[in-house]
Amino acid sequence: MQFQSGVPILRIFDEGKAKDFYLGFLGFALDWEHRFEPGMPLYAQISRSGCVLHLSEHHGDASPGGAVRIEVDDIDGYHAEITAKGYPFMRPGIEAMPWGTREIKVIDPFFNRLMFFSRLAQG
Repeated sequence: MQFQSGVPILRIFDEGKAKDFYLGFLGFALDWEHRFEPGMPLYAQISRSGCVLHLSEHHGDASPGGAVRIEVDDIDGYHAEITAKGYPFMRPGIEAMPWGTREIKVIDPFFNRLMFFSRLAQG
């Protein structure tokens, strides 16, 4: 029996703020959007490399304040990329964690936490 990676659903409340944060600041791409009809809540998929996230305005899909850990192979490069964008609401640093990772922690406009991390080399 094989399991594949899960797809987190993150609750959002404002499409413009979500796109500014996830697409503009974090560099994800919009894969698709769905609404049952015009004016209805947004459900969307975004991705970057092998990471896929779903964003939902539907109240029953998720609660704000979720947390997601996302492994990246070059934490320093990603930090330089997002820092260079000058996003006015978030200036994260890189933190060395006692369990052997270096992490960038960000909080989206809807209080969801994303921790991007790289594992330290084992010596």
